[in-house]
Amino acid sequence: MACALPHHPLFHFLLLFLLPFSIVARTNGTVAVGTSITANNKDTPWLSPSGAFAFGFKPLEEKNLFLLSIWYYKIPDQTIVWYGHDGVPVSIGSKLGLTVDRGLVLSDPQGKELWNSQLILNNNVAHGFMNDTGNFVLVRSDSVNLWESFKNPTDTMLPTQIMEYGGVIFSRLSETNFSQGRFQLRLLQDGNLVLNTRDIPSNFAYDAYYNSSTSDYSNSSNSGYRVIFDDKGVMYILRRNSEIVLIKPQGTSFPATEYFHRATLDFDGVFTQYYHPKTFNSSTKWTPIWSQPDNICVDIGGGEGSGACGFNSICKLNDNQRPDCKCPPGYSLLDPNNTYGSCKPNFTQSCLEDDINSAEDIYDFETLINTDWPTSDYEHFSPATEAQCKRSCINDCFCAVAILGDSSCWKKKLPLSNGRDDNVVNRHAFLKFRKRDPRTLPSPLPSPLEGRLDTLVENDMEALNDWKRLERFLMVAIWCIQEDPSLRPTMRKVTQMLEGVVEVDVPPCPSQVSFTS
Repeated sequence: MACALPHHPLFHFLLLFLLPFSIVARTNGTVAVGTSITANNKDTPWLSPSGAFAFGFKPLEEKNLFLLSIWYYKIPDQTIVWYGHDGVPVSIGSKLGLTVDRGLVLSDPQGKELWNSQLILNNNVAHGFMNDTGNFVLVRSDSVNLWESFKNPTDTMLPTQIMEYGGVIFSRLSETNFSQGRFQLRLLQDGNLVLNTRDIPSNFAYDAYYNSSTSDYSNSSNSGYRVIFDDKGVMYILRRNSEIVLIKPQGTSFPATEYFHRATLDFDGVFTQYYHPKTFNSSTKWTPIWSQPDNICVDIGGGEGSGACGFNSICKLNDNQRPDCKCPPGYSLLDPNNTYGSCKPNFTQSCLEDDINSAEDIYDFETLINTDWPTSDYEHFSPATEAQCKRSCINDCFCAVAILGDSSCWKKKLPLSNGRDDNVVNRHAFLKFRKRDPRTLPSPLPSPLEGRLDTLVENDMEALNDWKRLERFLMVAIWCIQEDPSLRPTMRKVTQMLEGVVEVDVPPCPSQVSFTS
């Protein structure tokens, strides 16, 4: 028979005292040197004292993949606020250890090192600590912080976090891909806080689409030098003269106490502050307080980069004032899994002589209202009517779209950038498309030479892109197999026809007997 537990208070004190040290350590936020945690669905992450935040391996939607990260632990929406290893997921069985000389060390299941906290030599770690602010720190024996997640941010800032000048946070590549994306928030050396797009491989920064205007070249004491997210959830730029410049738009108010706050540069390029009640139910979600910029679709400009969406794409704000990206008619996503990526035309636009001479028979336009790609111009004329604008584009083999507005016509060529669909545009876009294209023709095998050449070359894109030459080569071949030998050309003439020196007449069709035999 099972024994009943005694109710004496001393017994409960002794029971608490005898709990394993590892469990106690996980509830007071301290992580001892030599402690490790494994990527699986069993190990408890390192928790902050109140359990508000966790540090460890967050399971991802993909089976057996984990992200080394810090996340909100108590609320149902366990939002990630920091991640290591450049946002690259690790497989089940990977391990994170806390070492005395190297700090945090991440290794794969075979023991190969993947990432570490890059401590300065001879700064021995005494312990780690997961704060209730969401900041994980490595602490020396004299209580000096050797490393902290707040000074190595990813896409999010939390209350009590400070960004010094030169600081930067990056968006994710997509909602589920934690690699660094195309957008960044930077506090420049001149004191301006800016949002800009960038070229990912080179990290080259394009023109800013938000600027705090907190620099003063005539008097540097008036320039900003810190971005502070205070413990009440207020974010501001601190000038060197101690003046405060709020980042939130004028008139914005929000609850400060009993709420979690975070400011995230989302994957779509919008920098947003959110709040979430600390007392919650399963339906409670993060609520946006303010965001910058107001309309990213029209606020992104400049002559470089693709804009809020990918090249040849169109940006439009949805009901939540967030950007949605879509491909224009006749275009499709370059990467079907990335709706915010670039679009490619589903047809071939050619400058071959026959296409130029027959442009009005081959091409037509799709009209898009309040749509423009304002940074892709290469020609402009005024005054212009709709008919003149269309005619100029359709007879120009470089023209991909013509824009008409204020009696002016702008012609643009691929790739198109900074596409936007918005009432403030107030222009018509005439998007050029090919009426018929060999790559879009149906595929059933034709009856005999119906004029269907695409079935002969199938997926040979080089041949499809040089359609007229393919047609000439095929006609030469038909001349060479004429049933009447007297009709077959000499090798000299064959060479001249292949090179285009001699015009190739349309050959007579071989008899049906030739095909069946």
